[in-house]
Amino acid sequence: MEQASQIAFGRQDLCGQLAGTHDKWDLLAALTHAAAEFELSHRSLGVLKALLTFFPERALPAEPDSAIVFPSNRKLMERLNGMPESTLRRHLAALTRIGIVSRKNSPNCKRYARRSGDDTRLAFGFDLSPLARHAGQIFDAALDARARAERLAMLRDQVAVLRQALLDAADEAAAPLLEAARKLLRRKPCELGLTAMAKTLEAEIASRTPAETHQAPALSARKMSAPVSQNERHIQDSVKKDSDSEQAQTKAPCPQPITTEAQDSDAENTGDLVKVLRACPEVQTYYPGALRSWQDADRIAETLSPMMGIEMPVLSDARAAMGRKDAATVVICMLEKLGSIRSPGAYLRRLAQKARAGQFSTAPMLNALLQTGNGVHHRA
Repeated sequence: MEQASQIAFGRQDLCGQLAGTHDKWDLLAALTHAAAEFELSHRSLGVLKALLTFFPERALPAEPDSAIVFPSNRKLMERLNGMPESTLRRHLAALTRIGIVSRKNSPNCKRYARRSGDDTRLAFGFDLSPLARHAGQIFDAALDARARAERLAMLRDQVAVLRQALLDAADEAAAPLLEAARKLLRRKPCELGLTAMAKTLEAEIASRTPAETHQAPALSARKMSAPVSQNERHIQDSVKKDSDSEQAQTKAPCPQPITTEAQDSDAENTGDLVKVLRACPEVQTYYPGALRSWQDADRIAETLSPMMGIEMPVLSDARAAMGRKDAATVVICMLEKLGSIRSPGAYLRRLAQKARAGQFSTAPMLNALLQTGNGVHHRA
């Protein structure tokens, strides 16, 4: 690695600014974090750790030839749990080539030391002082590696969140992009790849949002589907006194047609509710005999939603998009086929989007359930 190893390591510290001692295990830990920067494999780091164990002091000096260790290959292989000698030689050559350690060869290329009393006067082997001399660069590279890892983690989370948002809102047309994002997250992508995928997902989500937002004003013009008692329809019964004129009595509204309309609406709603119960007998196992009106259905749907994994904001959005009656019907139908719905919350959110676009009706759902024979089985 030209910029990290061949230039920085092995260069003489002419000014002595990096002189001093450093904890050898702190240096090894920092070098482990920055291993990719210096093109070091975990096997090479293991060999370096074995070399450090032969240096008796924890503080590693930075002066040249002040931290020489001279173990034989056999001793190194023992501390590396039997690493083959050919592999050991390869990793020792890699450490020397990068400049993390330097060789001080004897005339016969053997590793040994000459002592005078308790002091080592002359030693031949591997000098570990370059590791301490370049401690500043190693620690800086470790900090950069940690910062880069944090950025990658944040980008991965961002791509995962955007992919889930697109999965909840999109149809089958976005399947290739969703699959590409899934495969990218399973690998170890670079920062550039994650950034490009995040921008692509954001653009795809933004391209779908305006169409949904454009349909929002249509909510005020939708036909209200809730029962009369819930909407509190105003019925004015004008009762005139005997002293009123005959013309005033003629213009007074007659309550009879309104009452008849309310009765017809109640009958129609009751018929729809019976159809829902025939198509969805599963709800009766949770609330036997409790479903007598659409108010009961709305209340039961609100109770069932958290049990099915549907959050209340999603249910409220569905009520605003399709009405409380249709929302309750959809939740009860989803309960009937809950085992085959992967994400109930996303499913209901998608149906609400279709309802805003005027492309949704509960009739096909009920007819499909009736055709499966669930209603017949329930009556039997």
